Amino acid sequence: MHYKVLLTIFILSFMGCKSQNKIEEKHKFTNELINETSPYLLQHAHNPVNWRAWNKESLALAKKQNKLLLISVGYAACHWCHVMEHESFENEEVAILMNEHFICIKVDREERPDVDQIYMDAVQLLNGRGGWPLNAIALPDGKPFWGGTYFPKDNWVNALTQIADLWQKDPEKVQKFATELTQGVQNKNKITVNTTEREYKPVQLTNIVSGWMNYFDRELGGYQQAPKFPMPNNYHFLLRHAVQNKDAHLLKYVNTTLTKMAYGGIYDQIGGGFARYSTDKKWHIPHFEKMLYDNGQLVSLYADAFLVTKNKLYKETIYQTLEFVSRELTDQTGAFFSSLDADSLNEQNISEEGAFYVWKEKEFQEILGADFELFKSYYNISDYGLWENENYVLIRNQPKESFVKSHNISLEKLNKTIAKWQKKLLKVRSERSRPGLDDKVLTSWNALMLKGYIDAYRVFDEPNFLQVALKNAKFIETKLLRKDGGLNRNFKNGKSNINAYLEDYATLIDAYMALYEVTLEQKWLDLSKELADYTFKHFYSDEVHLFYFTSDEDEKLISRNFETSDNVIPASNSIMARNLFKLGHYFSDKQFIATSKQMLNTVYDQSKQYAPSYSNWLQLASDFSGDYYEVAISGEEAIKKLKEFNQTYIPNKLIVGSTKKSELPLLQNRYNKLTTDIYICVNSACQMPTDDVETAIKQIIK
Repeated sequence: MHYKVLLTIFILSFMGCKSQNKIEEKHKFTNELINETSPYLLQHAHNPVNWRAWNKESLALAKKQNKLLLISVGYAACHWCHVMEHESFENEEVAILMNEHFICIKVDREERPDVDQIYMDAVQLLNGRGGWPLNAIALPDGKPFWGGTYFPKDNWVNALTQIADLWQKDPEKVQKFATELTQGVQNKNKITVNTTEREYKPVQLTNIVSGWMNYFDRELGGYQQAPKFPMPNNYHFLLRHAVQNKDAHLLKYVNTTLTKMAYGGIYDQIGGGFARYSTDKKWHIPHFEKMLYDNGQLVSLYADAFLVTKNKLYKETIYQTLEFVSRELTDQTGAFFSSLDADSLNEQNISEEGAFYVWKEKEFQEILGADFELFKSYYNISDYGLWENENYVLIRNQPKESFVKSHNISLEKLNKTIAKWQKKLLKVRSERSRPGLDDKVLTSWNALMLKGYIDAYRVFDEPNFLQVALKNAKFIETKLLRKDGGLNRNFKNGKSNINAYLEDYATLIDAYMALYEVTLEQKWLDLSKELADYTFKHFYSDEVHLFYFTSDEDEKLISRNFETSDNVIPASNSIMARNLFKLGHYFSDKQFIATSKQMLNTVYDQSKQYAPSYSNWLQLASDFSGDYYEVAISGEEAIKKLKEFNQTYIPNKLIVGSTKKSELPLLQNRYNKLTTDIYICVNSACQMPTDDVETAIKQIIK
């Protein structure tokens, strides 16, 4: 492949991914994006560029007029997307060039991850890297031949001028390169099936983790690099591996990471919730955007970590994060919004990253008065907490227990004082110009947050957490689940019009199974099974034994891909494989379990090479490498005993239960009006039942 031959005549790209607010004004221009619901697309509805959404009509127009497609991909909380908008897309001269030579299409990557991935693959093949904004030029049939990320205005104009000229003078050259690049995109997503029967053993996982450890930052947590991203599925697996293998050093590393993240500026010390990532090694200065998917998964991670450690910091972090989600990312219908911008207007009415979250020392003095000196010490209003332009981002560097000893104050008084500080500062902050809210609802992200609430309820038995979870679960059921058994991806302003992706099905199946395990309402388990059956019908490849990311009912793009690498959100196939493993046990479906194992077999060798990108697959490998327990609880006190059982961290188990007779395979003929029995089983072979939770747990943890 000669991807860089044509590229040399174009301007090199720069990457970036942040966000910006806009002031409302009277609009000189309005384009077709005004009919969309995505906040990101609507942000561009008054550009002089004749933007269109990605749809059949836009693609048909390109073919009719024989114009190249200019595809620009971003998301609402993306700073450099909006910098490029201000510099280029709001400029009338630039717009004239774009409109004359191209059919210009704007894509919200969060609504259309399928389109985003195609052109991201192309840009990565061209440049060796990617990012957002993502800008690609393609033939009228969608085949890409050029692309990059952020471009300054002059570079953008020069590149588009050269591309338009080349298309007019030598279209065959462009078509040839597009064909080659498209073949590269298709090859990039080819899967080699491994049908070799494989036996999974704990020692294999230990060897994988041993190599992984070389990248650990044992002092500050995370990996030895900056920026640092919280990667929940990485640490969820490492937590599990540490506990199951009694690896104290690994457990210490995981706890160091979770503690430093909760102490850091990446965590909003005033209002709760985690930012997307930190720009430095000590988790101090965040990229200030807050994403729903991060916070949902981190709540689940901290909940399990609390079960293992009983660390009060983890509980505080969960409760405060869920307060943030309730306050700022939850609709009255029970739906969860997508994100908050990194940028907002500062005192000079200029959009600035972090303006909503940062503070001057003088502000603290005025707001806190006599408490300032204690506050200053606790949150490091010093060189340690200084960012830039005399702005501070709050960061902790010691446990409360150490702090109270050195400051001669009781822990009870410190907690009350911190609550008072947070209340005062939150009030002042609420009067500032707020970051932009992306209020679209995405099924998969809602499912991840739903799972977070369920896990928090499982661990802390907080009734409100379950109420929120049930409300959201029912919202998804009534607004996003179609009568034909399929799902939609999005919801906003009463509209839900994008067919869901595998990610949506996989995360929702996982969340509904988790909801069943804390409520024992079989409805949620049955829904999970029905959704899984639907994915087999519309997403499964009999040839590759994996699930496509898109449905067979979706429009055909230049490549139909399989998502197998775990990222911040685990790969949809890894979630689906774990779902099938559990559903196979719930319903005694050997085919589900066999499919799950075959999926793992295909990717397992890659997990040995780069474990962080396959950590959710390694969870499944852990399930196959030792005893996996089916915990059946039957009787009128099933819920009570379930809550007791859930106070122990046992990752290699599923729970099935009922307060009445049930026809589920693991509960058949086990109901007794006089007693509530707990059965501990492995592959449906059970030990003697007991009505004592502690005894049942000892049958697992010996």
